[in-house]
Amino acid sequence: MNWYVAKLIFQIVSGEGKHNPQFDEQLRLISAASEQEAYQKARTIGQNSEDNFLNNAHQQVKWQFIDVAEINVLTELGDGTELYYQIHEAENADLYIAWAHHKSSLLAVTA
Repeated sequence: MNWYVAKLIFQIVSGEGKHNPQFDEQLRLISAASEQEAYQKARTIGQNSEDNFLNNAHQQVKWQFIDVAEINVLTELGDGTELYYQIHEAENADLYIAWAHHKSSLLAVTA
């Protein structure tokens, strides 16, 4: 068996959907014998994770599974193992660095 990281995409629709489109990207750890099996397991997880509920404003909220966008095999599983990466190009490096430091400071406060 191998370990895989699967990226699942969900669309979030509140009420009649008259808002900016919202998508949730989730990284899920999958144990499977092959990439194809990991893909199928990830799709099943996504389909089983769809949900409908009422929010605080009593509007229907729908989490609709869109698809599995990526499957990546993990060559090792241990402390500090890289699970996923994405290269981001920013128009302003200083703003991006400030955003990263701000996000980190919010985590440090709650940790």
